[in-house]
Amino acid sequence: MAITTHSGPIAEVVVDVPPVNALRVRDWNDLARAVQTAGQDPATRVVVLRAEGRGFNAGVDIKEMQATQGHTALVEANRGCYRAFAAVYDCEVPVVAAVHGFCLGGGVGLAGNADIVLASEDAYFGLPEVDRGALGAATHLARLVPQHLMRAMVYTCRNVTAHELHAFGSVLEVTPRDKLREAALAVARVIAEKDPYVIRRAKESLNGIDPVDVKRSYRFEQGLTFELNLVGAGNEHRERFLG
Repeated sequence: MAITTHSGPIAEVVVDVPPVNALRVRDWNDLARAVQTAGQDPATRVVVLRAEGRGFNAGVDIKEMQATQGHTALVEANRGCYRAFAAVYDCEVPVVAAVHGFCLGGGVGLAGNADIVLASEDAYFGLPEVDRGALGAATHLARLVPQHLMRAMVYTCRNVTAHELHAFGSVLEVTPRDKLREAALAVARVIAEKDPYVIRRAKESLNGIDPVDVKRSYRFEQGLTFELNLVGAGNEHRERFLG
């Protein structure tokens, strides 16, 4: 169990890292490679990114970070997240994210960079970074919620529901949890029936007119996370979280 890919015109990249899909450095890098490889396959017309277990994604594995001496795990986790988010954004075909349960921290980075998001009725989204002594993925949250709500969510660590995001238009459909995969596949089938060359150029075109360089802005956020760790705030808050 970890990151698996089911190839085909509709490629499924599935995250399954018990107990809560909090990804280790290796997992983030494996996820990046899986999405990138799927998109580069000429047979792929669309990628569905989903997860098994209790929730879509709980962010980075803080236990791994705290168990590693120095800043090695922190640096590598940040690089892994950067690669995974970029792989979703740069994927040569559209990425449909199917989100269930919790979508926190790094999960927001993945969903926010997806082309289309569907969510189950129990799904919720949030950035608990401030409470963990970190920053990051506000870049991607800003693609899901309006600017002032994004700021309130960062400062207060408040979550929003799938239904709230549906009202904003950033979640395409909200479904019962047991219908989520099929709903995502149904949307993917519509895309897969289109001319694959045109769809790939459409993805390239939409990225090209994006008003925000998501990779550059996320890297800026990460730089301030490094500062928080240099002054000791990051480690203090992570230790408090682990109890």
